[in-house]
Amino acid sequence: MAGDVLLRLEQVKKTYIMGEVTVEALKETTVDIYKGELLVVLGPSGSGKTTLLNMIGGMDRPTAGRILFGSKDLSQVNDRELTLYRRREVGFVFQFYNLIPDLTAAENVSLAAELVDDPLPVDRLMEDIGLGDRKGHFPAQLSGGEQQRVSIARAIVKQPLFLLCDEPTGALDYATGIKVLGLLQEICSKRGNTVIIVTHNMPVADMADRVFRMRSGEIVEITENPEPVPAERIVW
Repeated sequence: MAGDVLLRLEQVKKTYIMGEVTVEALKETTVDIYKGELLVVLGPSGSGKTTLLNMIGGMDRPTAGRILFGSKDLSQVNDRELTLYRRREVGFVFQFYNLIPDLTAAENVSLAAELVDDPLPVDRLMEDIGLGDRKGHFPAQLSGGEQQRVSIARAIVKQPLFLLCDEPTGALDYATGIKVLGLLQEICSKRGNTVIIVTHNMPVADMADRVFRMRSGEIVEITENPEPVPAERIVW
């Protein structure tokens, strides 16, 4: 896939010391992440998917190697700079939504909007994700799919370069999961965000521009989809 490189991992490793045991969560990895691509990272539990996502998102630092974002090496910047990178450039979508229960849907999104100087208009965004009539509801009053759409809105209101999604359909039924994947695909194609979806669900790979397949802490295969499938045609 040709495109502008947003982020480059060079010989990145992540090792954990657990007593006398050394765990290689991510073996030496060199890979580029492109602007505006939809990337799916596939692999079973323990394959290193989330560790890779945490490296890209600045949630954790590598044990070795460089993470290059423009002229900056994120593996070497101080904690404040890394926090600013996460705040301005990265939106996170989690499997279990992580919404604040005492805030309405719109208030959850507005809270994230306050982190940046130029957020998207919250009311317009709630309309765009199909929740214009639910923005005054609290999370407990929303379905799982609605809560996940709120979490996606919370992530993209900051206008981040990266939208990082860790098993975003894992807590949803099939029909609702397909709708959420469709929204993520639309965000990538229409808004130009780089969307990275970590999943163990192999059919999701069909909607990606590129697919990383991981096993035992390393990327064992990188493939490109010349014609990504619309999310509504995915079946599992």
